[in-house]
Amino acid sequence: MVWNVYLSGEIHSDWRTQIMQQSQELDLPINFSSAVIDHQASDAAGDMLGEESNAYWRDHKSAKVNAIRTRKLLSECDLAIIRFGPQYKQWNAAFEAGYCCALDIPYITLHDEPLVHPLKEVDAGALAWGKSVNEVLAVLQYVVRDA
Repeated sequence: MVWNVYLSGEIHSDWRTQIMQQSQELDLPINFSSAVIDHQASDAAGDMLGEESNAYWRDHKSAKVNAIRTRKLLSECDLAIIRFGPQYKQWNAAFEAGYCCALDIPYITLHDEPLVHPLKEVDAGALAWGKSVNEVLAVLQYVVRDA
C-alpha cells in the first residue's frame, strides 16, 4: 500500500522537506501533499475573483479558494502531519486538525514542548505527538511498513 500523507501547518521552516527527503531515503511508500506554502500566493488565491478594498474580504475569498485544495487533499489522505511552529499562530493548522477529527482521519502533531498546553485539545485528537522530525519519521516508519 502507498500511503497518502498530508503535511499541514507552519511554513517558515523546512520541516516538510526534511520529512519528504528522509522518507524517500528510507524508501517509505508515501505520497505527500500539502496546502500552498508560498505565503504570498496563498494570500492572493482569491484575487482572480476581483479586487477587494477591504482586507477581510480579500482574505475571505482567498481562504475559500485555498479550501478547495485543502479539503480535497485532506479528505483523501490516510494520515496528516500537522506542524505548529514556535513563532506564529497556525490557526489554519488547528482548523485542519479539527477537520481531520471530523472526518476520522488520523493525524500526528509536531510541535515543541512549550506548546503542549495551548494545543491540548488539538493533541487530544492526535494519535501521536512528535517533538522533532525524527520522532515523526519513526512513527511513519512503523505505521507504513508491511507487517
